[in-house]
Amino acid sequence: MAADSMEIDDSLYSRQRYVLGDSAMHQMAQSSVFLSGMGGLGIEIGNLTPIAVTLHDTKQCETLDLGSNFFIRKEDVLSQRKRVEAVCPRVAELNPYVHVDMSSSALDDNTDLSFLRKYQCVILTETRLRLQKRVNEFCHSQQPPIRFIGCDAYGICVRVFCDFGEEFEVSDPTGEEPKEIFIQSITQDNPGLVTCMDNQPHGLQTGQSVVFREVYGMVEWHNVQYFSIGDTSKLQPYAHGGYFVLVKTPKTYRFETIERQMCDPQVLTPDFSKPEAPLQIHAAMLALDTFQEQHIPNGIVCPVLCFSAPLNAELVCCLSKTARGTLPPLTAAVGGLASQEALKAITGKFAPLQQWFYLDAIEVVRPLQSLSVEEFVPRGDRYDGLRACIGQSMCLELHKLRVFMVGCGAIGCEMLKNFALLGVGLTQSSGEVCITDPDLIEKSNLNRQFLFRPHHIQKPKSTTAAEATRDINPDLEVDAHLNKVCPATENIYSDTFYSRLNLVVTALDNVEARRYVDSRCVSNQRPLLDSGTMGTKGHTEIIVPNLTESYNSHRDPPEEEIPFCTLKSFPSVIEHTIQWARDKFENAFVHKPSMYNSFWQTHSSAEVVLQRLQTGESLEGSFQVIKLLSRRPSQWEQCIGLARLKFEKYFKRKALQLLHSFPLDTRLKDGSLFWQSPKRPPAPIDFDLKDSLHFTFIVSTARLFAGIYNIPYTEKDLSEEAVTRILSDVPIPKYRPSEKCIETDDAAKKPDKMKIPLTSEEEREAITQLEQAIATDGVTPESLQMSPLQFEKDDDSNGHVDFVTSASALRARMYSIEPADRLKTKRIAGKIIPAIATATAAVAGLVALELIKVTGGYRFEAFKNCFFNLAIPVVVLTEPAPVKRTLIRDNINFSIWDFWTIFGHEDFTLSDFMNTVREKYGIEPTMVVHGVKMLYVPVMPGHSKRLKLTMQKLIKPSVGRRYVDLTVSFPPEADGDEDLPGPPVRYYFSREGETP
Repeated sequence: MAADSMEIDDSLYSRQRYVLGDSAMHQMAQSSVFLSGMGGLGIEIGNLTPIAVTLHDTKQCETLDLGSNFFIRKEDVLSQRKRVEAVCPRVAELNPYVHVDMSSSALDDNTDLSFLRKYQCVILTETRLRLQKRVNEFCHSQQPPIRFIGCDAYGICVRVFCDFGEEFEVSDPTGEEPKEIFIQSITQDNPGLVTCMDNQPHGLQTGQSVVFREVYGMVEWHNVQYFSIGDTSKLQPYAHGGYFVLVKTPKTYRFETIERQMCDPQVLTPDFSKPEAPLQIHAAMLALDTFQEQHIPNGIVCPVLCFSAPLNAELVCCLSKTARGTLPPLTAAVGGLASQEALKAITGKFAPLQQWFYLDAIEVVRPLQSLSVEEFVPRGDRYDGLRACIGQSMCLELHKLRVFMVGCGAIGCEMLKNFALLGVGLTQSSGEVCITDPDLIEKSNLNRQFLFRPHHIQKPKSTTAAEATRDINPDLEVDAHLNKVCPATENIYSDTFYSRLNLVVTALDNVEARRYVDSRCVSNQRPLLDSGTMGTKGHTEIIVPNLTESYNSHRDPPEEEIPFCTLKSFPSVIEHTIQWARDKFENAFVHKPSMYNSFWQTHSSAEVVLQRLQTGESLEGSFQVIKLLSRRPSQWEQCIGLARLKFEKYFKRKALQLLHSFPLDTRLKDGSLFWQSPKRPPAPIDFDLKDSLHFTFIVSTARLFAGIYNIPYTEKDLSEEAVTRILSDVPIPKYRPSEKCIETDDAAKKPDKMKIPLTSEEEREAITQLEQAIATDGVTPESLQMSPLQFEKDDDSNGHVDFVTSASALRARMYSIEPADRLKTKRIAGKIIPAIATATAAVAGLVALELIKVTGGYRFEAFKNCFFNLAIPVVVLTEPAPVKRTLIRDNINFSIWDFWTIFGHEDFTLSDFMNTVREKYGIEPTMVVHGVKMLYVPVMPGHSKRLKLTMQKLIKPSVGRRYVDLTVSFPPEADGDEDLPGPPVRYYFSREGETP
């Protein structure tokens, strides 16, 4: 994103652009930030803030920096480089469009601060409070004020302070996209009452403004904004239709300086289980600031604590013990939040932090307080900062960890950074980090997957990430795979593989893949650390055997499907037209070519197909395939002709047919109009090549046809002149209305055309077309092959997004729906998840904190799940859901983590199995199932005879299979009740099969 051209490189910035919007991106391109302090926290902020920046620092690289600053290398320490000189080129390499400068001038009590006037935001880290106050007062006094952010990290405690001036206007406090809410009715009353369609929740709050559109009746209301519904009694009666949309209104926030805020601080509370914590940390950190200023050896004097917040003795003790240390995951988490505040300061997008944020990791160090002082003393290596917080023994445990991480995208890269700084999985300690990801690096990844650079594009994510991680910490043992984790790779990621692991991390978008990994962790009793982001929102979930519920214990509500009839004939919002266009792409350029190839692979000879059809045989898909063969284009001109006919069909004939079947005055049985909200009557579109949208549709559609039929074309063929010439010869058949029934039932499903029986007329037509193709030498090996496309959203040169955007916009025009621009269309059609690096860094830091607790085998109370939205901002830490136990009967119960074990032998029968379960666990199964195969169900005919069969014969295990997990159920306590579920029963085929 270059400031001079103001053009946004969508191939690089699209995910961030979806979060921030174009206005904010343009403001970022014209702004600059001063960032002081290149320690762990400073480099996190510098890494995450895509704005022109001056990096400031006066210190030299030390060994200690290797454990907190991921851009400092061992050679920087040996050559005694200044920290800012070491990190500046590496920060600059992250973003080619952002200017990165550096400064090592003194910044102290005597510095003339006028140089700061050229910056829009100043961020201070590793800066004494007295100097922070001085710089803050200077920034606050400027006109316009320079936005100020102060950040500090001392061991287990971190803080962020924001002051954006006396009045700071925010254009969009939440960043949420307003939804169109359709209206059922409006009363003619005072006040008027609006009822939403299908009892849809409106989500409005008192004082918000909405705009009403397309309301029939109450004409005085069209496009008028209201703060409240007000008096409607004097308006014309409401007739039908209409919808309303929330109008975003700017909000002004007021800030005070550090000096004014110290005694009466506004704080954000992240953990409601300890609401007093922010003020306690505020007091403790101010006391630490005072100690640093005064260097008092025998106590802490804090004259500034003029508010009533009793000091927490445990917190003060832990803070004072760890203050010289660094917890890299904690700095990552708060660095993400601070960077988001910097973006708010520059753009005025999202609600700013008011004004302090405090976070502690006391749960990490609380169990370590009884350790000897020797555990925490420096040893002169990169882990001294970490060791000061968690001790030598815990550091060694981290070094020995064997971790499996699935996914090397944005969260995966951030997790690997945390692993490198924590020393997770060191070679000399027999530890290992195994990572897998089948994807290749794309340009759009570079904006938030910080281990990747432009020269890595089209290289595997996993191997590239492994190499970049070893650059940060060469001692890490990283094993990179290119596999998906799914049932097909269970031979690679087997139970034996899981048995060697200490924990598993998922860094995936795909919910089904996460559910699968979770099921493998549960069956193998392994902890799982899961997380995800969407825009500025993030969540973490910690899953610990026998302590918490699992990922599969809860289900998100299913995505609401758009009814088939809505997509096909009655769209009402832009999402409907975009999905329609995406479906057209899939059907014409993916599904049909794939079906075509599959048919001719099954039936290799057209002559044989003809003979079988002539004898009356029905071949699935033959009608559709022969139709494609008979209409197959061989030249570019024919592709243009096909595109023109598609335009006529989609945007003119469809509208004419709907209006023929349902004229505008059509009424339903109850007398109400058929064409009323949310149904919109279509208006036929006459083709006009001078309309750029029409031209884009024709060219992009023709290119896609050329692609699936392997027809070459040149750039000259795409010109308006060439296309106009071709179109002048394309005949357009006259429209004749059909009497075919149009589906109007929302519950109706899309019919499978392959399974609809052919009429005799269609059969005759197929035979005739195939005869003609054979007779005219139209059947060649080449003509029996097509090239299916794969929708690729991030390649702007292939015409895929052009087709969907133009088709969707034309359909929207036909139905008088507000169109979407290319960027929004691409997001919805490509199912792109908006993403920003600030949220990714924060979520990975929070997960890595929990990793330390899992490694230490901490109690349930120590663990924290988190949900945050950096836009608002809100951070909520909660305890995980405790594991539930299900009662079978009496005192027999189980949880998701339990499985019963039975050891058999070669002659072990099903009857032996049933008896052994009863003897060992006190209850006899009534049903035994293996996968989808019912081994024993008493009511099934012949199943009683199976009791004498061996388990080996019933299950037929593959060679080398040591055990199987069987699903069993037990008799209910009362007759007529359903059978009771039980835990999986792991049946070992021999004693030798047990995992050591």
